Amino acid sequence: MVPMAEHQDFLIERVQTGVRMEKRILKVLKSFAEFHDMTLGDLLEGIVLHAFDGKTAFSPVSLDRIQQLKKFYGLELDSAASHRLKEIRGKAPRKRISEK
Repeated sequence: MVPMAEHQDFLIERVQTGVRMEKRILKVLKSFAEFHDMTLGDLLEGIVLHAFDGKTAFSPVSLDRIQQLKKFYGLELDSAASHRLKEIRGKAPRKRISEK
């Protein structure tokens, strides 16, 4: 166990990003972050840093909570679906009528 005095804070620079993701995944992530009183960005950073180290970011209790949230939001996707997601094509953008 590492004493608290030995923990080092890291100064970082955050940037705003505009990523698109599956709607129900986002709902689960936002709900999970809210449950833990943290921001979505902090949650995503933690998940990614754990993944970069080849570790899971979630305890068994957290995984149970995530399963409950997935069920609540109707999210049936799992990691096997990660490279097979196809976005629903919306209506084509309307053409602007140019002024004369």
